[in-house]
Amino acid sequence: MSATTTASPTTTTPRRTVTERRRPHRAGTIAVYVVLVVIAVAYIYPFLIQVVTSFKTDAEAQQNALSLFPRTWTTAAYQKLFGSSDFPLWFRNSLIVTVCVTAGRVFVDSLAGYALSRLRFFGRSVAFAALVAVMAVPGVVLLIPKFLVINQLGIYNSFVGLIVPLIADAAGIFIMKNFFESIPASVEEAARIDGAGTFRLWWSIVLPMATPALITITILAFQGSWNELSHFIVASSDARLFTLTKGVAQLASGGLGSGTQYPLKLAAAAIMTIPVAVLFFVFQRRIMGTGAGAVKE
Repeated sequence: MSATTTASPTTTTPRRTVTERRRPHRAGTIAVYVVLVVIAVAYIYPFLIQVVTSFKTDAEAQQNALSLFPRTWTTAAYQKLFGSSDFPLWFRNSLIVTVCVTAGRVFVDSLAGYALSRLRFFGRSVAFAALVAVMAVPGVVLLIPKFLVINQLGIYNSFVGLIVPLIADAAGIFIMKNFFESIPASVEEAARIDGAGTFRLWWSIVLPMATPALITITILAFQGSWNELSHFIVASSDARLFTLTKGVAQLASGGLGSGTQYPLKLAAAAIMTIPVAVLFFVFQRRIMGTGAGAVKE
């Protein structure tokens, strides 16, 4: 008797093509981009309304406040802003204060951050703990003590009173300290052997390597001092020392006449955003960075 074997038919599962495998991935990517575009439009739309409304007439700004296409384009708001108000004076004061505060804050924050990260001195841990504690205190709590100190020092209603209290910044010191700690200490050994002092090590060796952190501090300091309002309220009352934030706040409350004056107010707000936006877009690519690779082990 002969045994016969029957070959069972083999079943083959069709393999998914490359296009079919990529479809879910493409669909997910498209969905993510759609969500990002919607978020971007929702974020940018109020700014577009601000810019467009500044070129409208007062009547049209009240009737069609959300329209992006004015029926009549006019620069009357900007002409009134620069010709019939103290806006140029406010801009000049803000520029002086912001440049001085930014330069001073970058210098002081980087110097203090280097001291906390590299120098060994008595009370260093306590100083750092106090620094962190200051960061947790709301700024509004310090307004009255700040006013009392400024008044007692005799710098009320002066540029010194506007600038000096803003130079030191706990958050900036914290950022610089952490960045300096990411730089290997071995980069300073050769210079120390050659006789370089502490200040020389900070200025010539470590500081050039901290460019990303310095740019971050510069942007934060510029933006913070440019948009500061509460400190300027308690530091001066002289109209000749008004900055943009105080002047525009007065303008928003009807400082140039009655009516809503939406184009005038939004024109002032649009001009205020230009310096900070330019600074950020110029240096945004250099904000992030590390000290990795400074020394080859």
